[in-house]
Amino acid sequence: MSFSSSSTPEALSRATPLQLRIQRYSPGLRTKLEQVYGQHENFDTWMQKLIAQVTELAQQRSLDLVELDNQRLQNPNWFLQQDMLGYCTYVDRFAGNLQGVKQQIPHLVNLGVRYLHLLPFFQARCGENDGGFAVASFDRIQEGLGTIDDLLELTSALRQNKISLCADFVLNHIADDHPWALAAKHGDTHYQAYFHTFADRELPDQYEQTLGQIFPQAAPGNFTFNPELQKWVWTTFYPYQWDLNYSNPEVFAQIAIVMLRMANLGIEAFRLDSTAFLWKRLGTNCMNQTEAHLLLQALRDIIEIAAPGVLLKAEAIVATADLPAYLGSEAQGVKECHIAYHSSLMASSWVALAEQKVDLIEAVITATPDLPAQTSWLNYVRCHDDIGWNVLRAEAAGADGDVQLAKQRLKHAALFFSDQSASYADGLQFQSSDPEAVHGTVGMAASLCGLVHSSAAPDPIVAEVTELSIRRILLMYGLSLSFGGIPLIYMGDEFAQTNDRSFLDDPAKSMDGRWLQRPYFDHDAQMHLHDMSRCSSQVFAQLSELIRQRQQLPALAANTARQLLSTDSAQVLGFVRGDVNSAEHLIYLSNFSELARTLDAEKIVRQIPFATNRQVAYVDVLSGELTGQKIDLPAYSQRWLRLLGA
Repeated sequence: MSFSSSSTPEALSRATPLQLRIQRYSPGLRTKLEQVYGQHENFDTWMQKLIAQVTELAQQRSLDLVELDNQRLQNPNWFLQQDMLGYCTYVDRFAGNLQGVKQQIPHLVNLGVRYLHLLPFFQARCGENDGGFAVASFDRIQEGLGTIDDLLELTSALRQNKISLCADFVLNHIADDHPWALAAKHGDTHYQAYFHTFADRELPDQYEQTLGQIFPQAAPGNFTFNPELQKWVWTTFYPYQWDLNYSNPEVFAQIAIVMLRMANLGIEAFRLDSTAFLWKRLGTNCMNQTEAHLLLQALRDIIEIAAPGVLLKAEAIVATADLPAYLGSEAQGVKECHIAYHSSLMASSWVALAEQKVDLIEAVITATPDLPAQTSWLNYVRCHDDIGWNVLRAEAAGADGDVQLAKQRLKHAALFFSDQSASYADGLQFQSSDPEAVHGTVGMAASLCGLVHSSAAPDPIVAEVTELSIRRILLMYGLSLSFGGIPLIYMGDEFAQTNDRSFLDDPAKSMDGRWLQRPYFDHDAQMHLHDMSRCSSQVFAQLSELIRQRQQLPALAANTARQLLSTDSAQVLGFVRGDVNSAEHLIYLSNFSELARTLDAEKIVRQIPFATNRQVAYVDVLSGELTGQKIDLPAYSQRWLRLLGA
């Protein structure tokens, strides 16, 4: 592989490590892509061109990004430490524009954020655009949010504050007004091959027999007739989002190059959207196909070559059993994404609140395997999207595989958190056209936990209800912070912001209930954090303390061991993090019940090998209390217990 003709000392100094990375990763890259595209007549020529493009973009990385790459190559566990904390938000809702985000960096630093996920900010489709996920350009910033220069300024400022910027990279589809789609509509056969198109309904109808539906109410079916093409186009999500045809090698090459161009702007992590849907196979649900994993592994090789300081995060909202594959396999020597959303943990924790029992969380934890080296879960309480209950069907069915039991439990959770029930929760059912289906749920975490007014001082009459709501919020975040992985705060949760129903008055948003949980940042709450009569200030202070404690506990790093504990209580979740054969461990206990629970401390400690034959004492790092013979857990409370003196 030849490099550019530049012979400057700077160019030569970076050529050697880049050459080594090409030699190390390009054979594996070729092997993966050959399995997908090897049957193409010009595969060798295509492969050589791809490597040349990757090399060129690697050489274009700025000196500070090359230095960042080198630092992270020296410390591949940099994102696995217990001080790693994420924050997720829309640019406009958080700060108006990219310059506004820069002004909010002190708030992020104050929280302890090390990883900022800005939801789609590249140019989106005109009109409906699925919250920006219908991307019309990978090279322009959305009008009103700023410019590429603003993005470069922001990424530089974030790096100076040790915060990595994560951007969404929508892999499965693009907007129908993206230049590729426009060219296809105008008759360009080269770009028509970038999409799945059909002259009639014969094949689409065959595919539909085994395909699910993402938005059955707003966008039923998976195919849309386009009058300009006079063909049916594959549109898994919305009619204006055209699925890319990854059986065409040019599509993969273009996407890989786009990713590296974005990385060179200072983006340090990519949330790879809709990863499960990349490959289509007749007779299947067209999810989690082997080729989809090979393509993700190839993207990982390309990142390792050109931008090794960058992280890939899989947005694969799939059953627990299908999640581990998106992180690769240490035993097989396969590397895929660095991070994957643990959607099952998120959904099961909400079920535990609804049922006031923790067996479903325990089933999810049991089904969660040890992570490969240099990988992590992304733990979240809520996000911009709905809670999809169906990821829990296997665990909810129990050991007997009772499908009806699973449906009953998940329907109960979906109803519990909607405004159709008499519970404390204030959410909405999402895409609820079929009364027999298990629908998603939308709502801010605080609203789902029963909080009514986040920034107001609680009415004395409802003070107890408010206190329980705050405990539920902190309980959910305590699990996210303790479980193992990178915990993520969704914008507004630090202030316990509640639902924003103003979307119902906007015709462009009223059909999508997810806008309920996309409020504007509460600047008033931010300005009055000293006023501890406010719920927002109380939650911020207590969540900040959870984060501060976590930063000091090596046992809570992403990659330390986890072991479930028997608590003899259906309402109390218990596990131990860290090395159970040494003093470097931490016991996590949480009560998902509205009633207080008391545990036998000896029965808990007896499960820790290091503590069984020693006289030990534990202290709750959250309250400072020493444990006695009994461990008291008030309603919706948690304990983080470490050995006294450890």
